[in-house]
Amino acid sequence: MTSTSTDRGAAAIFSPRSIAIVGASTEPTKTGGRPVYMLRKHGYAGAIYPVNPKVDTVQGLAAFASLDDLPEVPDLVLVAVPGAAAVAALEAAAARGVGAAIVLSAGFSESGAEGEALQRRVSALARESGMRIVGPNCLGAIGVRERAIGTFSIALEQEMPLAGGISIVSQSGNIGSAALSMLADSGVGLARFIATGNEADVQAADAIGWLADDAETRVILCCLETCRDGPRLTDALERAFRAGKTVIALKIGTSEAGQKAALSHTGGLAGSDRVFDAVFARHGAVRVHSLEELVEVAAAAEAIGKRRIGAQPSAAMIAASGGFGVMMADAASAHGVGVNPLGDGAQARIRAILPLAATANPIDATAQMSASPDVLEALLDATLADDANTTACLMLALGMGIPRLRKVFTEALTRVSARHPDKLLVACIAGPQAAVADLRAQGIACFPTIDAAMRGIAALGRVERARLSPPPPVVPVTPAPLPDGATRNEASAKAALAEAGLPFPPEISATSADDAAQAADELGVPLAMKILSPDIQHKSDIGGVALNVHGAQDARAAYERLIAAAAQHAPKARIDGVLIAPMTTGGTELILGTITDPTFGPVVMVGLGGVFAEIFKDTALRLAPVTEEQALDMLRELKAFALLDGARGRTPADVQAAASAVAALSRFAMRHADAVAEIDINPLLVRDAGQGAVALDALIIGRTQPSQEAAV
Repeated sequence: MTSTSTDRGAAAIFSPRSIAIVGASTEPTKTGGRPVYMLRKHGYAGAIYPVNPKVDTVQGLAAFASLDDLPEVPDLVLVAVPGAAAVAALEAAAARGVGAAIVLSAGFSESGAEGEALQRRVSALARESGMRIVGPNCLGAIGVRERAIGTFSIALEQEMPLAGGISIVSQSGNIGSAALSMLADSGVGLARFIATGNEADVQAADAIGWLADDAETRVILCCLETCRDGPRLTDALERAFRAGKTVIALKIGTSEAGQKAALSHTGGLAGSDRVFDAVFARHGAVRVHSLEELVEVAAAAEAIGKRRIGAQPSAAMIAASGGFGVMMADAASAHGVGVNPLGDGAQARIRAILPLAATANPIDATAQMSASPDVLEALLDATLADDANTTACLMLALGMGIPRLRKVFTEALTRVSARHPDKLLVACIAGPQAAVADLRAQGIACFPTIDAAMRGIAALGRVERARLSPPPPVVPVTPAPLPDGATRNEASAKAALAEAGLPFPPEISATSADDAAQAADELGVPLAMKILSPDIQHKSDIGGVALNVHGAQDARAAYERLIAAAAQHAPKARIDGVLIAPMTTGGTELILGTITDPTFGPVVMVGLGGVFAEIFKDTALRLAPVTEEQALDMLRELKAFALLDGARGRTPADVQAAASAVAALSRFAMRHADAVAEIDINPLLVRDAGQGAVALDALIIGRTQPSQEAAV
């Protein structure tokens, strides 16, 4: 392994000088036979040691009865025997000082209690010995240039992939193998492959960290089902970002955290899958949402090298048909890719070349663009020289399948690409694959369909934004005990949050009708009154809220009504009294909240609030803590930001006050992460610019919250 990594396990896994296969089979079609067959077929240069006590030879190689009988200590041991026999093989490997092992066989945590016990032994063995163990129940690893095959994947039975700069990390062997096959079939070069399976020792995060240090790897393609260690993953992503590696991630499935019933608005709006979005965004990785997109974007990112598409990509679209041009513009709009009119100079140059062309954007170049390389070359030159768009996208349709047209296009594209080494050209081309490979070799990003091209341009823009926006430094927050009683009820939650800098109106807690009447006299304004209870979260659902209460007499009557409503609709609920506050109206309602993700820690959310919070679900998420500037970025992400920004003649809202509240809440959540599961503030009323913001409701849910049996 060409790497600066000091982890000998990584070198042993991806570039071993010798490989032993425990459970090696004479049958090339069996799990223990395929690695032997493929290592020999594809020309692995190191020593291959089949271990099988029942035979003298395996596929033409001398077999050994045990690892102890080998003439040297192998760098890597592949284990293809199940369950307890696999553990015994690992113990023998560790005793001999083997650097790494890959357990291909099943029969571990996926198979019940007995298998779980065996897997715990595997984990312990890795810790005790220092031998790195991939799997069990995995598809193994491959070092492509070294032809080091530690897998039984049928993806390699016929051909090895070309050597290149893309490496694959997948928890799922089948998905990783499918990605490998798709890239190999497209002629895209690969560096490393690893499928981590049950992750008794080596996790996907470890592999990402190794590849961050690997000189062979330029793009890391990863498929994650879950994350077992948040800091391990975020550290690996940070290492990859600092090393200049592009990380493209496909996250599938939902975590255990996302399957629990949410106790607050925030819990419902900030699902665990969105936490991964926040993790990837903070640490410079780009998320995609399908296997096809994962492969297409990775291939494009590898092909374009140091060419830039712009953080806010826009495309000049060129097609031989007006209909294709319209389809390209529609797809661009759907994926957020700009379509800007070409400058007057560029349009004049195009008309001089093709008098009948439509030149604004999309460019309808008519069928004449394929008449000669000179015409197409001049057209592309004029388009790429124009600064109105960050890239040019050429619709090739079926042209590359015709030898005459393929020659025209390839010659023109090769020369133009060489003349514009800093500009990105994108081609819509479905095949043939040899033609696609030729174009990619010239630094041209290729996608099979119009929609894939625009989706890919948008994703490459996200890659560019990640490069230009280093992960923000995390401001340290010192942990502290949660104030006593902070999770008891709304009043206690507000008191704790107010101490942390959240803005609340003056409020009084009443435990009798007389207290309520006295509070009305003290406050002297129309009042809002709410039942106080640790067991009643959605107060309005039980008639536990009274608004526009005027004077002592009204307050006394409202108190009695609220207590009676709670007794009727939540008879088991503990009642702490009634919270009384001045009526506050006007402004824009936001929801603020946090959840403490069990894997990644506190996450802060802001979105459109009030009664519409869970209807529109217009929210932005970040890992906590955030600065006020990062909180402003969150607000700008909202579709509702126009309401805060003075849309249609509205007075602009005090977004700085809202950002301050978000930042303060994020620090509170981080400070008390060990004790707080969720925080919900709904609404935060954001007033006109310069007039601040005020939070009207608050809920803090502890990590060990009392029974919610009576909650409504």
